[in-house]
Amino acid sequence: MRDQKRLLRQLIPLSMALFAVGTDGFIIAGLLPQIAADLDVSVAVAGQLVTAFALAFAVSAPILGALTSGMDRRAALLLALAIFVVGNAATAVGPNYEVVIIARVVTAMGAGLIGAAAAIAPEQRRGRALAFVMGGLTLAIAFGLPAGTLIGGADWRLTLWAVAALGVVAAAGVTVALGPISLPAVTLRDRLAPLREIRVFGMLAVTVLTLAGTHVLYTYISPTVAGATGGSATSLTVVLLAWGVGNMVGNMAAGRLADRFPPRQVVSWGLAAAAVMLGVSPQATGDFAMTIVWAVLWGVCVSLPVVPQQSRLVAHAPDAAAVLLGLNNSAIYVGVALGGALGGLLQEQLTPSGLGLAGAAVSVAGLLANLATRRAVPRADATDRSPGSRGSHTLR
Repeated sequence: MRDQKRLLRQLIPLSMALFAVGTDGFIIAGLLPQIAADLDVSVAVAGQLVTAFALAFAVSAPILGALTSGMDRRAALLLALAIFVVGNAATAVGPNYEVVIIARVVTAMGAGLIGAAAAIAPEQRRGRALAFVMGGLTLAIAFGLPAGTLIGGADWRLTLWAVAALGVVAAAGVTVALGPISLPAVTLRDRLAPLREIRVFGMLAVTVLTLAGTHVLYTYISPTVAGATGGSATSLTVVLLAWGVGNMVGNMAAGRLADRFPPRQVVSWGLAAAAVMLGVSPQATGDFAMTIVWAVLWGVCVSLPVVPQQSRLVAHAPDAAAVLLGLNNSAIYVGVALGGALGGLLQEQLTPSGLGLAGAAVSVAGLLANLATRRAVPRADATDRSPGSRGSHTLR
């Protein structure tokens, strides 16, 4: 019991750090019109701030993780949080688009390093530690994004200052709660080695397409629902809150479904449902009440594939779970980057709500890729149902 309480005290500041990272990584999407106007760029160009952050996170996380893997974990976390706070502060004071996008890249590098926080747990408790720490990311989607959007309604820069303050609080918690922690160093080659397996590469490709389909539309959610919200920051906050609540419901449902059915099958269900919700977005976002209902349902659907994907990776190689989940996190942000970039390219050709149709097409591609991975690897179903897939369904 004493060890459990001690572990909980250690994990609370780490969960707060992931709350800050989650809020920071996606909050820009709710502030695009204000950012675009302030920096004198188009909404599509402002949207590339999301792409730059996500791509920098995806690329830097395994590289910086390998470079710092031999460091004391507390020191590495404090370094990561310092970079994160400085990056957000630089974003908040950035006088032009060029400075802001560089600041976003710096912030993403710090955020990527923070992602290694769950490795402090002993191996026999790593699943619960990951669940608790990554819960901060889930809460960020449900509550951090709407709160940040509401704060940013007055001045988008205030939101970045608020996120920087969260990073400072998390750093203080790490300083107090964590003692020196040394773990074996892991080289970049070791971290990337699983990519040589066809099945692992295929599952990560499904993760990329899952997130890309979502973020073709989500990156530009503000202009997409402008007809329903009338440009009101408060109304947009309600829409984002509805989407976040849907994510939480979907996250819990995905875990239960993955325990009853093959996780690969749950991924297929989620991708199919997400494609439908994205496809009907042009009809569902004209009225405010209908938009709220649609946002909840969309949030449920897009979150269904994420948890089973993690379960499949853990089941495939339990001994390499930390490395595989790290690669999956990078795949998530590659998907966010690709979705934001594609949405930006299509902004000039499509109406905002029409981006949902493009997102639906990407989700269908993810569904086909998921089905293809099963045909390519006959033993997929057997590992999908292995006991190792249990206990990880609360990861986010």
